[in-house]
Amino acid sequence: MAFHITPAKRLQTLPEQFFAALVAKANARAATGRDVINLGQGNPDLPTPPAIVERLKNAAENPKYHKYPPFRGFPFLKEAVAKRYKEDYGVELNPETEVAVLFGGKSGLIEISQCLLNPGDVCLIPDPGYPDYWSGVALAGAEMAFMPLKEENAFLPDYSALTAEELDRAKLMFLNYPNNPTAAIATPEFYEQTVAFAKQRGIVVASDFAYGTIGFDGQRPISFLETPGAKEVGVEFYTLSKSYNMAGWRVGFALGNPEIIELINLIQDHMYCSLFGGIQEAAAEALSGSQQSVRDLVATYESRRNALYGALEEIGWKATKPAGSFFCWLPVPEGHTSMSFADLLLEQADVVVAPGSGFGTNGEGYVRLGLLTTEDRLREVAARIGKLGLF
Repeated sequence: MAFHITPAKRLQTLPEQFFAALVAKANARAATGRDVINLGQGNPDLPTPPAIVERLKNAAENPKYHKYPPFRGFPFLKEAVAKRYKEDYGVELNPETEVAVLFGGKSGLIEISQCLLNPGDVCLIPDPGYPDYWSGVALAGAEMAFMPLKEENAFLPDYSALTAEELDRAKLMFLNYPNNPTAAIATPEFYEQTVAFAKQRGIVVASDFAYGTIGFDGQRPISFLETPGAKEVGVEFYTLSKSYNMAGWRVGFALGNPEIIELINLIQDHMYCSLFGGIQEAAAEALSGSQQSVRDLVATYESRRNALYGALEEIGWKATKPAGSFFCWLPVPEGHTSMSFADLLLEQADVVVAPGSGFGTNGEGYVRLGLLTTEDRLREVAARIGKLGLF
């Protein structure tokens, strides 16, 4: 009789890993020898600034870091992110009680659902939104209620559209600005409304600020924690992945409400023993050193955005320029779904984009492109698509 492995039920509730399927499709096309331009993922294409890499090289030789690090991270790293938030956003953070060190922002986005949600609870999820929000809720055995992000409302949720039942059972809400995938940014007025709504309904706010340094046209994205009362109702997730091209380093933070930070630290006490000390020292260098590399990176993305949209205009593909993040949210031509259009671009133009339907029901009708290659390659993308005569 064959030995049979039965997975835990929680694993059977997980959504399909959307990006894994997208990568497999792109890789299969590239394996045939085609010159595939992959704009479907959110993986920074430029290297980590040299000063940060050098700091890791030197720190790796420190015998202190060859032992287990403190469970909740070295104080110098928490102090560095608190100082950065004070300088960039005017937000005061207590490094000991209002900062948790994460294995990348993604782990915190999964963990907060485990910390706050029980079976039967509801989590409010932006639609379209980052699919890993769904994963955390599924692992907690909770339910999702979706908040449509529509272009006519500047891709901000309308809280008045939620039903009484959804509001009665909701305990947690995810927000994400600058937004993935729509590239929209939030306003101070929206965040003030959010704090008032969260207080009234007893809903914790989880602000995903992964693209917090990337704003265009002279506009700096605002942090949710800048809003009066924000720390009473929620936390913000911050990561070095996008700001410093450190996606592979896996350094992130949860910041804000001390009770929630303690819960995240508690669950991590049972799962991890913090990050390698050399990486923590290099991360502190990123946060505390010159921020010129961040300014240069934002300028690069803005220049790429302008090059791409100029080329798109020439082929007749009209869309609103992104205000932040390194994504572009583009409407598909008539007669196509987001999936059929993405498949067409891969098969006939060797261009990979992410179909909007992968981010939720309200993502249908759009595709997401990343500004994650050179200006020349972005212009080539537009030229290849233009030859299909779709616009």
